[in-house]
Order: sequence, then structure tokens, then C-alpha cells
Amino acid sequence: MKIDGVHYRSIWRDAGGEVRIIDQRWLPHELRIVALRTLQDFARAISEMWVRGAPLIGATAAWGVALRMQEDPSDQALADARARLLATRPTAINLRWALDRMHAALAPLPAARRAEAAAAEAAAICDEDVEINRRIGEHGLALLREASARKGGGRVNVLTHCNAGWIATVDWGTATSPIYQAVEAGMDVHVFVDETRPRNQGAQLTAWELASHGVSHELVVDNAGGHLMQRGEVDLVIVGTDRVTARGDVCNKIGTYLKALAARANGVPFHVALPSPTIDWTATDGLSEIPIEERDPREVTHVQGLDPEGRIVQVRICPEATGARNPAFDVTPAELVSGLITERGLCAATPEAMRALFPDLAGG
Repeated sequence: MKIDGVHYRSIWRDAGGEVRIIDQRWLPHELRIVALRTLQDFARAISEMWVRGAPLIGATAAWGVALRMQEDPSDQALADARARLLATRPTAINLRWALDRMHAALAPLPAARRAEAAAAEAAAICDEDVEINRRIGEHGLALLREASARKGGGRVNVLTHCNAGWIATVDWGTATSPIYQAVEAGMDVHVFVDETRPRNQGAQLTAWELASHGVSHELVVDNAGGHLMQRGEVDLVIVGTDRVTARGDVCNKIGTYLKALAARANGVPFHVALPSPTIDWTATDGLSEIPIEERDPREVTHVQGLDPEGRIVQVRICPEATGARNPAFDVTPAELVSGLITERGLCAATPEAMRALFPDLAGG
């Protein structure tokens, strides 16, 4: 996707061999590009959310392993890098998937071949993510066309939650890919962007993406979603996910469950866009088997923005004596999900439909 007309990926290796990322903590107010030069840099980038979004977390971890193999291609260094990066964030399954893939590719090789092979595998993970998300957009585009047809070609209103855009992947995004492709196909699409407290990924990232790409959108508070659905102003909801169980339970940014409940109550289709590496085939019960990350309470008690002088600052929004809980994700049961949008097509959020679409991954 583009920023001011220039194509970017969210992570890339430059001509000098350094891995660079867009540091998302400062968006939308400032575009900061930083190089990750040590394993600790990669671990901090993931845990402190310089990068976020399940696919991008996995890609970043892959490049972290590749960097470590340049420094020390030993078995111990490979094991240590995997353990260090795996501990950064517990919920997004793409992290474990990418690290397992890197380990499987590198462990059988002699040490002398690991650095080159690690860089090639990390680059392949990134390229594959771009293609997966492009195809998710192609399949999801059919849902937007159907919504438009139901309205006689009128404007299609989509509600999103959190950021599942290109900045959460290597490119294209998951939930946003159908939107971008619909706009490029000439469709009239409007997006209601949930602010997504407490870190405001909708307000800070999704809105920035859509504005940069010229997509019609409006920012709404998280609690407005149900109201808009009651009034018939939302044609469909599309969200991303950090982990989906083998039975179709969806773990995504906190607040997704409430959107799914409101969608069900108002007859609004609720779709989840996901790349296949986000499916955890070992888990069946999302409520009991997916670890829910609890983040720093400061994310709840403070907000970040621009002061009158244009400086990026954080301010407290509650009394000093008030504590906070900050669960970062919730689980939407499969029965509330209208359908899954994957790189192989659309399917129901059921074990049978998911296994039929991915027999090679699900074990038949």
C-alpha cells in the first residue's frame, strides 16, 4: 500500500541488509522508520508494539531469527532466539507459527548454511503473507459486491474494529484487503472505524491507512457500533483475528465480542478475515485454551495525542488512585461468526467447513 504515493511494506530488508520497520507507536502523527539491529530490538519491537498485528508479529520474529543466525548460527543460539521471541506476546498464534517454521527450516542444516537460509526463509514468509492477504481481499470482495447488489448498487457501509490493515500485516491487510480492492474496483464503500480503546488502533492506524489511500471513512467511538447497526447504517462487519480455533472461535482485540453480539441482534453479517497461519489447529475451545494477554494498565489510564504545540504526549484520564484492568483480547464464539474469509475462499466458522478448506493443514 502507499503513503503519500510511495509504496511501503510494514517490514523490509534494505539494500544494506538492515531490517527496517515502521514504528507504529507514533502514528498517525509522525512516520518513524527504525532499523532493528539486535535480537533485543526485535523482541522489544514485538512486546512494546512498535509492530503489532498477528501476521506482522510473525514476520518480525522470523527476521529476528535470521539476524541471530548471522551473528551465531549455533544450535544454542537458534534455540535461545526462538525462546526469547516466543515469550514476547502470548496470544497471536502467528508468532509461534513463524518461529516453528524457521526452526524446522534451519535445524537440519549445518551451521555454515544457516545465515543465508534464515534470510531466505524470512523473506519468503513476508512475500507469502502479501500474497495471502491479496487473495483474502479477492474473496472478501464478493461479500461487498453482494451487499452492494442488495442495495441496488448503493454505498456499502462496513464497520471495522481495531486495525487489521496493511500495517498489521506485511501488505494489504486482512479485514481491509477486501475494502481496498472494492475501492480500486470502483465501488462506493464507506468505513466506520472503531476507535478501539485502549490503544486506539482504529483511530490512530486504520483511519491513517484509509485516509492515506483515499477511502471514505468516519471515526466512531467503540460504543457506537450497536447504535449504527440498530439504525440500519451498517451493511456488514469485517474484523481480523489473532487466533482462530479449529472449531471457529475467534480471538481478536478486546471489544470484538460485543460487536459480534450487536451484529447478531440486528441481523448484520459478521465476517472474520484471516490468513491460514492464524488458525490454531491444536485448540478447540477458545475460552479455555487461548491465553489472553493482560497489558500495562497505563494503556487504559492514559491516552496519547498531540498537544497544542504539536508534540506527542500522554495524559492521564482518570484519578491517580484509580487502578485499571487491561485484557487485550476477547473470544467470539464460532456461532456468532457469519463466515471466515481466507486465502482459499469463504467458509463457515465450523470444524467441518474449515477442515474441508484446509485438509492439508487440519490433518484431513
